[in-house]
Amino acid sequence: MSETTSNTKTGKKTNLAVFIPGIVFFLIVILFAVMMLKPGRDASEIPSMLIGKPAPQLTLPAIEGLTGPDGDQLPGFDPAQFPDKPVLVNVWASWCVPCRQEHPLLMALAKEEGVTIAGVNYKDKNANALQFLNGLGNPFAVAGEDNSGRAAIEWGVYGVPESYIVDANRTIIYKYTGPLTPEAVETEILPRLRGETPQG
Repeated sequence: MSETTSNTKTGKKTNLAVFIPGIVFFLIVILFAVMMLKPGRDASEIPSMLIGKPAPQLTLPAIEGLTGPDGDQLPGFDPAQFPDKPVLVNVWASWCVPCRQEHPLLMALAKEEGVTIAGVNYKDKNANALQFLNGLGNPFAVAGEDNSGRAAIEWGVYGVPESYIVDANRTIIYKYTGPLTPEAVETEILPRLRGETPQG
């Protein structure tokens, strides 16, 4: 007597519902990538979780050898010592090509009446930072060395250069990612530094 073997499927049925969360997640990732990389996207639109929150009160040592207009050592970075008015905080590095690109705008801003710019030198060498500022000019009223990158992490920096505006209450009210542009300075930065509401 020959034995016959049935070819019935005994495996588990594939349930499409199991794959739905993975498919949805994949589509969200694709959509996010398309939005981030689309041509003409303004890099400064990257949001910050710190807007409306107190500025991190982390102090940074002075850039040794960097002097102010009076020839004295420029003070280090300390938000608690900011004047009672809006301050532009600029995170930069000598090795950063876009930082060199925006520097003339910072120099021009520093000449505007009532404008104070505080610098955070990110993961740089002292000699290189000094050479950068001595060669291109120093727009900063105070500047500190962030050699470890800890301050940049606390400020939520994505990459240099980045700029923040801290109001008279030491609250972060604005963030600009990437090198400043003349348009951004005129329409976004200067009005806020003057305590005005940007138009549009």
